[in-house]
Amino acid sequence: MSGDQDYLIDTFLAPVAPYLRDESVGEILVNGYGEVYVECAGRLQLTTTRFDGEAALRAAISNIAEAVGRPADEEHPILEARLPDGSRVHAVLPPVSRRGIALSIRKFARELFTEEALIANGTLDARTCALLRRAVESHAGLVISGGSGTGKTTLLNCLSAYLSPDERVLVIEDASELQLRQDHVIPLETRPPDRHGRGEVTMRELVRSALRMRPDRILVGECRGGEALDMLQAMNTGHPGSMTTLHANSPRDALLRLETMALMGGVDLAYEAVRAQVAGAVDLLVHLRRFADGARRVTAVDQVEGLGADRNYAVRPLVRWSAAKRFESLGEFRAPEDGA
Repeated sequence: MSGDQDYLIDTFLAPVAPYLRDESVGEILVNGYGEVYVECAGRLQLTTTRFDGEAALRAAISNIAEAVGRPADEEHPILEARLPDGSRVHAVLPPVSRRGIALSIRKFARELFTEEALIANGTLDARTCALLRRAVESHAGLVISGGSGTGKTTLLNCLSAYLSPDERVLVIEDASELQLRQDHVIPLETRPPDRHGRGEVTMRELVRSALRMRPDRILVGECRGGEALDMLQAMNTGHPGSMTTLHANSPRDALLRLETMALMGGVDLAYEAVRAQVAGAVDLLVHLRRFADGARRVTAVDQVEGLGADRNYAVRPLVRWSAAKRFESLGEFRAPEDGA
């Protein structure tokens, strides 16, 4: 850890310092000063750790806010910050948080997951991995969906290894998590407004900026709003093979979520036109789920083959995690240039 990181931890977050330095811990959740959970191997565990009191926890949040130049008070009860190592801090203060200060720290993953590691831990099998590799290499537009903590970013990071070293890749995120191995990568990160409400840089602004920077591909860490429209238009007009993640409950739900977010873009487009944009841009849907035992697993891979005569999405299932607890191949991926 850097000196700045050690100072922040030892000065402001001393009670949870051991977990911040423990590589087996992925997330730390503080529910008021007296209740601390940690996530290990996908499962939450209640610890005996506690802060000295609400004042001590509030002081920790205030000091972190000051260190990153953001407000954290009754007028600004939500703090998003990043520690020097990339770990993300999210705090919600009373009265918005009714049980006292709620603090979550998602640690920055230092270990890059390879396809071999994901196969070994059961996230996917070798055949599914080969299918996804072919999709990326053939410039398929790819959307990874799932709930929180299902491994969407981890999978996107892994799939980015299949990008050609000759490509110029623009990476857009709220908080930098993706760690691409290629040399020609331009990472862009949103910026919240300062304590005076100035200087904000939004995801949508960055997507539009990226389009002027001669990208071969655009990777958006997570689509959440109107930037989805700009990304869809980019994927339909000369930037195929772009990839993103989003929160959704199923592959089909991911398509509907994309429609909803695109309609949030403030452009006067008919619903049918937005649906056509989604159908033209997205070739492959990959859905992940986190199971009760903490396992994160690909449960579905679907190919989008445009719109049917009824103007609904024509979706062809390729992979399913079955009731027999194994990956079942249901079809072969057809690359866009093959006429999918």
